[in-house]
Amino acid sequence: MLLRFVPLLFVLLWSTGFIFSKLGASHSEPFTFLAIRFALTLGLLGPFCLAMRAPWPPLRTALHAGVAGATMHTFYLGGTLMALRWGMPAGVTALIVSLQPVLTAVLAAPLLGERPGRWHWIGLAIGLAGAALVVGPKLELPMHASSTGISAPTIAAAGLSLLGITIGTLYQKHFVTGADLRTMSACQFAGALVTAIPLAWGLESRVVDWAPEFMLALGWLVIVLSLGAVSLLMLLIRQNAVSSVAVLFYLVPGVTALLAWWLFDERLSEVQLLGLALAAAAVLLIGRIGAAARRA
Repeated sequence: MLLRFVPLLFVLLWSTGFIFSKLGASHSEPFTFLAIRFALTLGLLGPFCLAMRAPWPPLRTALHAGVAGATMHTFYLGGTLMALRWGMPAGVTALIVSLQPVLTAVLAAPLLGERPGRWHWIGLAIGLAGAALVVGPKLELPMHASSTGISAPTIAAAGLSLLGITIGTLYQKHFVTGADLRTMSACQFAGALVTAIPLAWGLESRVVDWAPEFMLALGWLVIVLSLGAVSLLMLLIRQNAVSSVAVLFYLVPGVTALLAWWLFDERLSEVQLLGLALAAAAVLLIGRIGAAARRA
């Protein structure tokens, strides 16, 4: 019964990440921000695993978890933060990252042997249309193309984010199986930290404004996102086909918009509400397809 609520809780928690990342990003450069976040997460998770005497995976599995962590955390989050910092509109960034369920379904067949059927592809198309409707009203691009923030560097950064979360989930499903969720997460964040530190050191000034709102954002992202939402994502990947898990990300733009409406009184248009409904319909459709396949 509890597993039925895990997808909803995951989407809700994951969506708050965009709110608090936006809150903290103005006080630190992307990889510096991530390095601090990962170090604090590992500082909490490591002692917790030791205190709980959680079983640690074999070295080979731990290394695979580290690679998955680097792609799913450092490159996915770093690419998103870089695109936003370099001027790409948030709506465009979200739309590019919203391609993840489609890219996951395309790659899942040759890499994992998961072959989505016709109705799965229809669900993906509906979900992508819904995500586009949610973020569409947020684009508000300037009249002059040179000032839109859409350039080769920002597209590359958003593409890095898209590839990071897609390849990371596929890699996790294929190579990291059977490990304890607690110690596996610790290995993931160790891999993420190992990649974030040299990127922060080589590309950034590492200057941090330790303002109260930065501390609030950092605390939320460490405790709720890194320890809570990421653990739920690992559980979902373990329990379900990776292409079915990926479609949950279609709901993230809509739920984020609802949170922004609740917290910041940002208006929701009829088009955005329609998009959220389409994304929810896609998730339900693909969820039923996955449930039927598991029963068969």
